[in-house]
This record gives sequence, C-alpha cells and structure tokens, in this order.
Amino acid sequence: MKKNNSYTELSNIIKNSKKILLFPHINIDGDAMGSSVALCRVLRNMGKEAYILVEDEISDNLTFLNDDKYITENQDIISNPDLTICVDCGEISRFPKRTEKFFSGKVTMCVDHHGTSDGTADYNIVEPEAAATGEILYRLFKEMDVDFDKEISNCLFTAITMDTGNFQYSNTTFISHQIVADLYKYGLDSNVVSINIYENNSWEKIQTEALVLAGTEFVLDGKIAIAKVTAKILKKTGCKMNETESIVSTLRSIGGVEIAALVKEDSKNNTRVSLRGKNYADVSIAAVALGGGGHVKAAGCTIEKNIDEATEIIKNELIKEIVRYNEN
Repeated sequence: MKKNNSYTELSNIIKNSKKILLFPHINIDGDAMGSSVALCRVLRNMGKEAYILVEDEISDNLTFLNDDKYITENQDIISNPDLTICVDCGEISRFPKRTEKFFSGKVTMCVDHHGTSDGTADYNIVEPEAAATGEILYRLFKEMDVDFDKEISNCLFTAITMDTGNFQYSNTTFISHQIVADLYKYGLDSNVVSINIYENNSWEKIQTEALVLAGTEFVLDGKIAIAKVTAKILKKTGCKMNETESIVSTLRSIGGVEIAALVKEDSKNNTRVSLRGKNYADVSIAAVALGGGGHVKAAGCTIEKNIDEATEIIKNELIKEIVRYNEN
C-alpha cells in the first residue's frame, strides 16, 4: 500500500477539480452510503459537478439520504471526470463493474479505513484506526473549511453509527463520540436517522430473516454460525437481497458464536459472503484469502461458485481461523 497523503494534499486536489465521480463499494452499507452522500453534497455546495456511481441497489433503510438524487448507475453521466474517488473501499475488486470508469479519472483518490485496502490510487488516505470512513471525511471537511449543515451531519452520523454497530463494537473510540457531539452543533438529528436505519424494516425482511435463521448451521460446538440467503427464500417472501445484510449481526449476537457468516446467492454461480467476528477472531484473514477484504471484525468476499459450494469453502476458511487462534 502506498504511503498516505496529507489532508491538505487531498483538499487541494478536490478544490482544483470540477467534475468528480465517487465510487462506494458493492453491496453498499451505511458507512459507504453516508460517507459518499456527505462528500457529494459538500462537492456540490462547492459548485462541483458530482455524482455517486453505483452498480447495485441501495438498501431501503438508506435511501432517505438520497433526496437530492446524488446516486446514478449511468457511467456516462460524466464522460471525462477530473477526479474519481473510491469511498470506503480501496480494492478494485470492491467495485468490479466500475473499475474502468474509476481509472478514467485524470486523477484518482482513495478515502478508506479498511486495513486490507490496496491504496492504489494516485492520492490516498487510508486510516484503519478510524471506526468509519465518515470519521476520516469529517477531518477532511474540517481541513477544507466546509460549512457543515444538517444533511452533511446526518450523513456522517449514519456512517459512524452503522460501522460502530450503534457505538457497540470494539472499533468505537472517544473520537467517534467527539465527532458526533460536534455534529449536533450543525443540526444533526440522530433520532430521525436512527428511525430510518434501525426501525424501518419491511415485513418481507422480517419473514426472510426468520427463514434464514431457521436454517443456520453451527460448526465447532457453536463457535461458527453460517446461514444462507437463497433465491428460493427471496422469491417466497418478496424480499430484496440488499435488505438481508443485518441478518449477519443477528447471527453474531447468538451466545457462544465467535464468527458469523451470511452466505448470499447472488446468481447461480456467484455467491457473496458477509463475515463478522465477536471477540478474538480475525475474519479479514478468510476474506482476503478468498479475494475479498475488510476489517478484523467485519469483512466480506465474493466466491464464484454456487451457494452450496461457496458455503463449504467459507466454512473451511473459518475453521482455520478458529484453529489458528487456539494454536496461538
């Protein structure tokens, strides 16, 4: 990974760019969404032409952030971007259908907090110690002397609350709380954000969660919990795949479970995997081994196999992690 650039360097590059595209990772989560929309709003407030380029659907509980239509799937919306920025991801495998467009930027940039980030852009700020990319952007905005408003604050709060598990995960620090405390000065409405994120589940999602959890497989005396989201289940309930992500957190919450894996049938021969660790397990090791990435306690990957084959592959990798810890 390249050495980090300074906040001042990134600020100057952004200020000197007019047409900017943002690239959050596939299966966009709250940090990627909140960070991207916050940055896009800041850029537009500066008079820039800016859009967030995605390649899959946005989860219903995050669409409230997109009121001003920041998001598009149209890769030609800006033909020759001055600057392209990958947000909350640093590996091109995390935006596979947009890779060519990302490198079409006259200058490329990466703002991320994943320890597995490649940092292959021209300019990079990758800070694994940050609880969320939203924290990094907060510091960048301060360097840029941004006029914070309610919308920017709500977006950054979304990023931080979701990547810290509503401030419950071990990555939460006093800095996380300090940043959020400061955001209240600019109109942050944490109640509205929290209701949209955590209390906006569809009945279809609740039914799906029940069916998925009922099929959970427990491995190594319950230390590993693996559940599958199949196309058959989604067809039965009418739920969207992007609504199922939180199921992995429910799996992790089960007593005795150290690693939770949610295996999702993306297509007949393509499976997405979300991993969560609780106390000692480093799930990023398994994710990286299978071409993915992430954090010690939260990671993911895509396996080009059918869901049953992918489940066996990820199970074996997770068993290795439990064994590795016990041997040490």
